[in-house]
Amino acid sequence: MSARNVLIILGIVALGVLLWFLRDSTTQDIAPEASVPDIQTESDAKVEPVSTQEVIGKSVAGRPIEAYSFGTGPKELLFVGGMHGGYEWNSALLAYTFVDYFRANPDVIPEDVTVRIIPNINPDATFRITGKEGRFTASDIPSEADLAQARFNANGVDLNRNFDCKWQPQSMWRGRVVSAGTSAFSEPESAALRDYVAQYTPEAVVFWHSQANNVYASECEEGVLPQTLVVMQTYANAAGYGAVPSFDAYPITGDAEGYLASIGIPAVTVELQNRTSIDWDKNLAGVEALFALYTKPNTLAR
Repeated sequence: MSARNVLIILGIVALGVLLWFLRDSTTQDIAPEASVPDIQTESDAKVEPVSTQEVIGKSVAGRPIEAYSFGTGPKELLFVGGMHGGYEWNSALLAYTFVDYFRANPDVIPEDVTVRIIPNINPDATFRITGKEGRFTASDIPSEADLAQARFNANGVDLNRNFDCKWQPQSMWRGRVVSAGTSAFSEPESAALRDYVAQYTPEAVVFWHSQANNVYASECEEGVLPQTLVVMQTYANAAGYGAVPSFDAYPITGDAEGYLASIGIPAVTVELQNRTSIDWDKNLAGVEALFALYTKPNTLAR
């Protein structure tokens, strides 16, 4: 073999060795892809309030009573619809609309607030009118329906007379005597609400009803809580409803709002304008006003 060929072969071998060393060092400098952490900048990260759905009890007929929660803040606000079932079906429809709204717009929930919604505390009475399990729409309400007969639960009890505030076996509704159950919390629906409140101890509770175009404060044996008057006025001013510190149209015993007052929780009754509209803009303004109220420093400390 000539000296020239030897030099060519040695050059090729040297080039191969050099390329091998370069490849090895480059591979060692690059970490495996799986070990690279997924780092998000503050602008890229989006933390949304937690949304949950749970069954908190069953009706007399075994229908689920559902609750929805949004956010993780320490200040709990509870909203309840459907206390009087099909008679006030628009109150449940309003509550379901808020569930949809918060799911689609989670960023409207303040960081220090948790919103809880029980859309329909009386599903048996709603089913009596709609014939549908769970959610329904306004088109499911028959025009000829006797809504007054769909006010009560499957035991014929007016749930808003079954709570432990001045409870009596019979109570009044618009001059009509109604059953309040065999004892306070004898009905599974009212017991479910009692237990849910005990679990979370909300800062305030709003019950949606219809129809009076007012926000009513609550009271029991000790009268109206000062915080309740602030909640009432805040919601009423924002929503454009009237504000009524004390309901005196006729005597009421065993109401849910009064029970909450007796355990130190502010509660108000929001009465929609009629039995068909959900007054969406008005109630959205009212709820947003409560958010602002409970995100102010040292507001309504109990």
